[in-house]
Amino acid sequence: MDNILEVRNITKKLQDFMINDVNFNLGKGQVMGFIGPNGAGKSTTIRLIMNLIKKDSGEINIFGLDNINNEKEIKQKIGFVYDETYCYEDLNLIDMKNIIARFYKHWDDEAFCKYISEFNLPEHKKIKELSKGMKIKYSLAIALSHKAELIIMDEPTSGLDPVFRRELLDIIGSITKDKNKSVFFSTHITTDLEKIADLITFINDGKIVFSNTKEHILRKYKIVKGDNQLSNSNLKKEFIGVNEDSLSFEALTDNIEKIKSIFGNDIFIENASLEDIMFYIVRGYKNV
Repeated sequence: MDNILEVRNITKKLQDFMINDVNFNLGKGQVMGFIGPNGAGKSTTIRLIMNLIKKDSGEINIFGLDNINNEKEIKQKIGFVYDETYCYEDLNLIDMKNIIARFYKHWDDEAFCKYISEFNLPEHKKIKELSKGMKIKYSLAIALSHKAELIIMDEPTSGLDPVFRRELLDIIGSITKDKNKSVFFSTHITTDLEKIADLITFINDGKIVFSNTKEHILRKYKIVKGDNQLSNSNLKKEFIGVNEDSLSFEALTDNIEKIKSIFGNDIFIENASLEDIMFYIVRGYKNV
């Protein structure tokens, strides 16, 4: 599969934080969930991809092109959806569109009208009168109307009610039915990604913990539950992260066969959600 986005060994030293040797690939027609706790480096990585801040070292290729040397060409084919819409709030949707359209060579007015209708957006309302969900859908309508092939979304579902979130996820799913389009979806709401993501990339403290298919990750990690047998600290070391009280424990493992050999039939094993995986890995980092 051809990669639409390749991030290679990216480092960036900020005042009190560092993006350290970050690597991942996003193929055509795929949705990548980019997860991590607040402050993990998600937004900084996006700014590096968009060349809004300069990397210290490494390489970023988008559509097979270097993201710095070919910035103008690349940005013609990227749609960027923030958790807020950066528009003139007193303009209506059509007037704002007329300003934005002039910046794109392949703007398609017919497509814009189609998406406005499909997303049930009130075209003559002012931007400031739209709900947050409508602003997100407006940003998507703009991105799709200039034929963006890579949609980058930074926390788009944060603060949305469940109905709007589900609607937005359906839209994202429909975008990648076109196998030339991909979505890079940064969020800490991992339940959204279990519905739509093909790939999951997990960043914590500026470093990539893993980047793989969602199916591989959900197959690899398991939740283990049982009576509290962890007074022996050597057993705790067998887990990635542990949550325990005086009666019981719950823990995350990526080596369930080894755990079975230690605990035998004294444990319950459950599938781990992405939220479980993120929680216990971050907890494990803090306890190191």
